[in-house]
Amino acid sequence: MSKLKIGIIGCGGIAHAKHFPALSKLNDKVELAAFCDIILERAEEAAAKYGVPGVLVTEDYREVLEDKSIDVIHVLTPNVSHSEITVAALDSGKHVMCEKPMAINSAEAQLMIDAAKRSGKKLTIGYQNRFRADSQQLYSAVQNNELGEVYFAKAHAVRRRGVPTWGVFQDKEKQGGGPLIDIGTHALDLTLWYLNNYKPKSVLGSTFQKLKDKPEGNMFGPWVPETFETEDSAFGLIKMENGATIYLEASWALNILNGKDAQVTLCGTEAGAEMFGETWKDQGYVVYNKVAHNQMVETKPSGAGGVYGFSGANIAMHDAEAIQWIDSILNDTEPLVKPEEALVVTQILEGIYKSAETGRVVEFDNRDSL
Repeated sequence: MSKLKIGIIGCGGIAHAKHFPALSKLNDKVELAAFCDIILERAEEAAAKYGVPGVLVTEDYREVLEDKSIDVIHVLTPNVSHSEITVAALDSGKHVMCEKPMAINSAEAQLMIDAAKRSGKKLTIGYQNRFRADSQQLYSAVQNNELGEVYFAKAHAVRRRGVPTWGVFQDKEKQGGGPLIDIGTHALDLTLWYLNNYKPKSVLGSTFQKLKDKPEGNMFGPWVPETFETEDSAFGLIKMENGATIYLEASWALNILNGKDAQVTLCGTEAGAEMFGETWKDQGYVVYNKVAHNQMVETKPSGAGGVYGFSGANIAMHDAEAIQWIDSILNDTEPLVKPEEALVVTQILEGIYKSAETGRVVEFDNRDSL
């Protein structure tokens, strides 16, 4: 069987931190065949490190799409270009992995889904936190009804001082927003996935830009207040059609003692669960709580166990995500992260921004919900 040829569009931080290392471990299944970046030197450096001799290196993503030998495209660019490049890639006959968030608004996300259906090619979004061992364990617990009916959840994505100071994260035009669309999207994706509930009814949201002039103490070094264009915090109260309620908190900089990144609290009729630990290091864990023997009881599993689709093996989330995505193409199965699910995440985030801007509750039309 010949290897899948992959074209990388966007050779910045997320490519080097996540996609290049994970895909390089799958050299029996894939070949990195094209590298594109608007800064040519970045594409050249990536090609030299991860490519084979003679790979395509370019500043123009259209050249990558015109190469009929390429099977798969990874879109790793600023958020504003996700939809444009993804739609063009699908229409050129290639499968697409697009980094989160899916798009800067739901209209552009819908264009991506339409293109996937039109082309018959696979599309997935880079929500790698589903592949963490603690995420898989909690998902299994919910699926097995161990928590009973989950009617309230908190989606956590808050940092004490963790504003990204590289790339275009603080550029509102290129990113579409700040921590809500950057890290809040991960926490919300996990929550909806656990609840298997993609029918939002309404949302009430608030955004703040209160700490932009206080860059001291940031873990990534001080930011430049004059170029900090996005919110620094956002909060949303989401009510689902069935009455379940989700509280979403997202912040790069908040005066709190302990941060929680891409973690969830679930409250059910039989038990509750809360995620802790350093998830970005794949060191998250879940504490379950319930009443037993007329007493309140908390349990914390040992942590031993598998990751999605990999029985008995503790595989890093980035590696597991890459394996499942590539295997879904080779075996013609569904990727774990479905674009229709990512669309609902985008719709809710868009609703929070709109509610914050107007000061009103945003109601959803669920005729096209999953």
